[in-house]
Amino acid sequence: MSKWLRGIPVLLFVAGCSGSAYPPPPETRVETVVDVIHGVEIADDYRWLEEQDAPETRAWIAAQNAYAETVVGESPLRDHIRTRLRELMDTPDVGRTRKEGDYEYFSMRRPGEEAPVIYRRPIQGDEGGESEEPSVDVEYEVVLDPSAFDPGYRILLDMVDFSPDGRLMMYSVREGGADEIEIRVRDVTTGEDLPDRLPRALYGGVSFDRSGEGYTYTHRSRTDGPRIRHHRLGTPSESDELVWGEGYGPTAFAGMDEVEGGRYRIFSAQHGWARADVFIQDTRDGEIRVMAEGVPAHFQTRYHDGRIYVLTDHGAPKYRLMVADPARPAIEAWEELIPEGEDVLQAFAFIEGRIYATYLHDVGDRIRVFEMDGTPAGDVEVPAYTTAGIRASSDGSAALSLRSHLEPGEEWEVDLATGARTLSDTSDVPFDASGFVVRQIEYTSADGTRAPLYVMHREGITLDGSHPTILNGYGGFNVSIKPGFSTTAAVWMEMGGVYAVATLRGGSEFGEEWHRGGMLVNKKRVFEDFIGAAEALVERGYTSPEHLGISGGSNGGLLVASSMALRPDLFRAVLCTYPDLDMLRFNTFTATNNMPALLEYGDAANPEHFRAMLEYSPYQAVRDGVDYPAVMLATGDLDTRVPPLQARRMTARLQAASGSGLPVILWYDEMGGHAAGRGRSLTLRVEDTARELTFMAQQLGLNPGEGNLE
Repeated sequence: MSKWLRGIPVLLFVAGCSGSAYPPPPETRVETVVDVIHGVEIADDYRWLEEQDAPETRAWIAAQNAYAETVVGESPLRDHIRTRLRELMDTPDVGRTRKEGDYEYFSMRRPGEEAPVIYRRPIQGDEGGESEEPSVDVEYEVVLDPSAFDPGYRILLDMVDFSPDGRLMMYSVREGGADEIEIRVRDVTTGEDLPDRLPRALYGGVSFDRSGEGYTYTHRSRTDGPRIRHHRLGTPSESDELVWGEGYGPTAFAGMDEVEGGRYRIFSAQHGWARADVFIQDTRDGEIRVMAEGVPAHFQTRYHDGRIYVLTDHGAPKYRLMVADPARPAIEAWEELIPEGEDVLQAFAFIEGRIYATYLHDVGDRIRVFEMDGTPAGDVEVPAYTTAGIRASSDGSAALSLRSHLEPGEEWEVDLATGARTLSDTSDVPFDASGFVVRQIEYTSADGTRAPLYVMHREGITLDGSHPTILNGYGGFNVSIKPGFSTTAAVWMEMGGVYAVATLRGGSEFGEEWHRGGMLVNKKRVFEDFIGAAEALVERGYTSPEHLGISGGSNGGLLVASSMALRPDLFRAVLCTYPDLDMLRFNTFTATNNMPALLEYGDAANPEHFRAMLEYSPYQAVRDGVDYPAVMLATGDLDTRVPPLQARRMTARLQAASGSGLPVILWYDEMGGHAAGRGRSLTLRVEDTARELTFMAQQLGLNPGEGNLE
């Protein structure tokens, strides 16, 4: 027997086993509730599990965690995975420095430490010049240490802003993975916090005003919607001035940007992920004028040299760059600077009197250069299958960052006059990409739509369908899933597995039409895309249904659960984390931060949306006696964005319904949530990922001994 199998219960490797091959899950009481929605009766046996703090629910959670550990078990396999994950994750982590007052502030986690600490050091070099990156070998002055707030590192701290004189630092305090934060203000000369603080709630856009005597913040209420307010230090919060946002409801986000020394304020209201409104205020007269309102498009604004540059898909599904005059801000007066092209225009930067535009071409970045009048002026070469970013650096140069599925990241200094490049920084992640390959293949969805699929693995594998494979995806909320290094994928590939990432509708990889093709009543297309990608992996010989697993979190959790419900025969294992699962009652979960998502998913109160959701909502789609794959769900109490009650009920439903005899387990973290769900504790991140990867390896039959590992 291989050394990797010793100590692992043999029952965990029995494919297609009977119900007796695994220990039975904890019993769950059945208490049926029937809802009638648009005339359709919907039965639910586990509504009582929505009572999160009820003693019976807490006992059930404890029993599920114990059962999950029984199924996964301790083993040489799990030890190997956790050891390798720690090697890959435990590398120096230094954030970018901020020059404030007489100091540079930065966060840093040294190898062996659990979480980043916020430090400062006297400003290095000439004023305004470049500073060397802080060294992990040097001791610096500690400003904020998370262990002083919580020795278990479940309290997360972040720098938010500094007063203009650098004397006051605003920082956030987040409990576990909750979306809500508390905002505090610290006098960095004394190390004491001021009485002024924002209580635990949803905030965005918190920043000091120009005088440093107060700050502006956006507060998002689940009932009243977003409001931008101004707080003057030393005054009660009840007297905070309303700046903007009245009239917007809980499905909207609001933001404000002060430009040209405070002369103008640019306000934005984002309605879900498909539309935004933009306004401008001249603070000299206080008048707020419409730039774009009620237009079904996105608008991202940036003020530069007296003009407002707007990246928009208005009249251009793949985006174009427009220019507005603050004196004539209405959309009708905007001028087109860079027209829509064949690729999606994602971002732009002003560097040395030119515009550097980043495009997405077949889910890989390209950078094109334009003169300030929009005339093309060349390209910045970027390798294929790479995510790139560019920003101004020292005079006459730019910093080009590159990362890919096999390269954790590197940064180059680019001489803009000559194009010469100098490697300035590389990742410390100990992963050797030699011997591995990344390919981009094409899949076809049920309606004939074609899209790319990234596949990565060891070189020279035989396409005989034998390889344990994890297929990952997201498909929603206008998010592009671009190339990026994953320690999870690295460990999986090193052990001999195949890792794949699907491009799905609902994202922004091919523009707004691609996004809208997978939202609202079109949401089922996303799952059909994912199924098409899985079928392509099988057809190309990478894997087979008995060796194919799928993974996804949040909206990706909905993705894998719905795909499993539609095609349980296609998959052997499912990893579903912090997921949306009950779409028919999603609109009733108002205690969590989910109202904007109704504009992406749809609202079951709408009959048309309800009919579309009824076709795929995974909780209601589970059927008794169906041979479902092995399933691992993960969630936690402090997921205040996606209600954890969904994963609790889905676990109970699948455990009762599945006829395959394969395990359905739930790992439940009492401090886990969507915002940094696993916190920043190195040990916690390693343990959670090792548990999940071990489960997938056991179910898919991945034996690291076959991956030529020592």
